Amino acid sequence: MIHAAPTPPEGRGPLARREARLAWGLLLPTILIVAAVVVVPLLAIFWISVKPIGLADLRPPAPIAREALRGSGDELRIQYRVRNSSRSEIVSDVTLSDILPPGLEARPVDPRCVVDGRSIFCDLGDFEGGRRETLDFPVVLSGDRDAAEEAAEGSEPVLTGSADNILTNLEFTGENFARVFDGDEFRSVLYVTLFYTVVGTVGALLVGLFAAMLLNKSFRGQGVLRGLYLFPYVAPVIAVAFTWVILFDPFSGSANALLVRMGVAENAINFFGERPLALIMVTVFEIWRYFPLSFLFILARMQSIDEDMYEAADMDGASPFQKFWYLSLPQLLGILSVLFLLRFIWTFNKFDDIFLLTGGNAGTRTLTVNVYEQAFAVSNIGAGAAVAVVIFGCLLIFSIFFFRVMSREEGL
Repeated sequence: MIHAAPTPPEGRGPLARREARLAWGLLLPTILIVAAVVVVPLLAIFWISVKPIGLADLRPPAPIAREALRGSGDELRIQYRVRNSSRSEIVSDVTLSDILPPGLEARPVDPRCVVDGRSIFCDLGDFEGGRRETLDFPVVLSGDRDAAEEAAEGSEPVLTGSADNILTNLEFTGENFARVFDGDEFRSVLYVTLFYTVVGTVGALLVGLFAAMLLNKSFRGQGVLRGLYLFPYVAPVIAVAFTWVILFDPFSGSANALLVRMGVAENAINFFGERPLALIMVTVFEIWRYFPLSFLFILARMQSIDEDMYEAADMDGASPFQKFWYLSLPQLLGILSVLFLLRFIWTFNKFDDIFLLTGGNAGTRTLTVNVYEQAFAVSNIGAGAAVAVVIFGCLLIFSIFFFRVMSREEGL
């Protein structure tokens, strides 16, 4: 009896394996690029967040020297100003070596230095953080002064030294996260961030939905009006932000002048300088600036809905609200969910709008503004990275929760 050879499982044959290897080979450059652009900086942020790093520590500790020819006449000297680039870390075994340009010969003065004609070598030992030292060597000039001075200042001495780099050593700390979560400040910043993000995202979706419903019908001038709706989104943020600041300025703004003349307000209102009005204003700016994106996607989805459903609903006597609630809204849930996810993430990470409008003052300090203040205003890079890690954690939790809710909805 002849037995047929067993058929390999689907997708396990030699051809399938070759196709899989080819697919992975084609995907490998993309994976490496994504890892280099996204994963590596993300891991670097996590690493820095647990390191006691200040803004000055981004430059590795090293000895630095400036060379100059000083004096006049027969009293010339070559001068080296040596310093430690770090104000806290020690640079060990610092050495300086230099060869003077032709026409100059140095004389030994410092016992730590060996001078042989034009050659200078100094063993300076350890340099504490912030240490500065000046080395002077009398020189004999046998040529043109200007040429020798230009050659001396144009050359750089060779310095060596070893130091413990805070960026690469194994010293870690939890003070960065303790500073982030310290007291009421973090709760206040988190509340402002959530208010700005949630209200701004939902507001942009609702205004975009309303605008899409208005422009879903054909009429004369529809294209021009759609273009005007897109203006807040395509306009440069720095231009529209300063326009809002000038428009609502308490001293010369047109909005305040109009409110006072109409009797709505007795005195000028500092829209971007008072709590909680400043937070409300930056949120309204967020809604105004980014509703066109929602409007564009929602309008495109609405125009793809079959009109036969609406005609049948009209025949059944359905009201406009019933048609929207039972026909339009279920068709728009998919695009609304995607827009909510994207706008939530983008708004949570938003920095430039708030910084241009208020600078984070008057109760508008969000987590992203806190990153800037910790890293650059306070010069604490580690604390700024810790806030960035908190932002990443918040968005990760939100994304997991969002996709779980969406998967349940799809399962229903």
